[in-house]
Amino acid sequence: MDLNRRSLIFAAPREVAVQAGGVPEPGPGELRVRAAASAISAGSELLLYRGDAPDEGALDEAIPALQGGFAFPLRYGYALAGSVDALGQGVDPAWLGRAVFAFHPHDSHAVIRQEDAIALPAGVPPELGVFIPNLETAVNLVMDGAPLLGERVVVFGQGVVGLLVTALLARFPLGRLVTVDALPARRAASRAFRADASLDPGEHEAPRALLDEGEPRGADLVFELSGNPAALDAAIAAAGFAGRIVIGSWYGRKRAALDLGGRFHRNRQRLISSQVSTIAPELRGRWTKARRFETVLALLPQLGLEQLISHRFPIERAAEAYVLLDQHPDEALQVLLTY
Repeated sequence: MDLNRRSLIFAAPREVAVQAGGVPEPGPGELRVRAAASAISAGSELLLYRGDAPDEGALDEAIPALQGGFAFPLRYGYALAGSVDALGQGVDPAWLGRAVFAFHPHDSHAVIRQEDAIALPAGVPPELGVFIPNLETAVNLVMDGAPLLGERVVVFGQGVVGLLVTALLARFPLGRLVTVDALPARRAASRAFRADASLDPGEHEAPRALLDEGEPRGADLVFELSGNPAALDAAIAAAGFAGRIVIGSWYGRKRAALDLGGRFHRNRQRLISSQVSTIAPELRGRWTKARRFETVLALLPQLGLEQLISHRFPIERAAEAYVLLDQHPDEALQVLLTY
């Protein structure tokens, strides 16, 4: 058996290793993907890397490859793209050689069920295909926020998901789109994605960008995507009367100490939990995951996603990639592992 498979293992908090092994053969109804690239999530994946993920439950109940628990050692990741290089019995021969995406941990060779393989649109390279999970999350967040014409919107956090949300919101005829992030490179990327303003929370009182301009005061819609529980208070403060605050951050074990007194209580504000594994109940009569995914694939080549790729590391140097994201987040946007 060929022994050139390379799989990323989370061995312990802040410790990753690359495990070598035999290249697996696909079984009936399965196909094998030879990976070209996989994306590291600077949100959920860094929580796991740092040992801050919760102990309970599965890694991700919606993804077959992530049904295990959070105990180390484990495999993780959910954004892998490449080409199909082997087919199991009963798989349509048309899949062979096709560029595909898979929700699968970081791995040079991924064996998946045929129904779990997602063909990339013509002309979309694997390096853009790895953005599918974050773009699907961004689409879900915008759908849950339901922005209206002329609304004033604030987005806290301009990591990859936050920037994708900004890119989508910039396509709406909003009244004002303001973003907030502590890192200069992210603020510059946010402006490149056509935010009207991008503020440093350490130097500005972010809500001022909206609160001091006209009546009624405050934002109509706020997204909290920073991953920092302390930002949720600022998001609440930025919202106006009956404002909607969509919370897309996963805080893991971190807790948010919130001021739910005067402003929040009097202003009838709404906190909205948004998570990509499900469709909002009020939309399920017309929207399915398949329809949402069709929307994601149509958007994939339209948003200029290649400008978000800041680093590429061969999987053999994966430990360097995680140290970069963990210790120097100001230097990175989307980091890819290559194979």
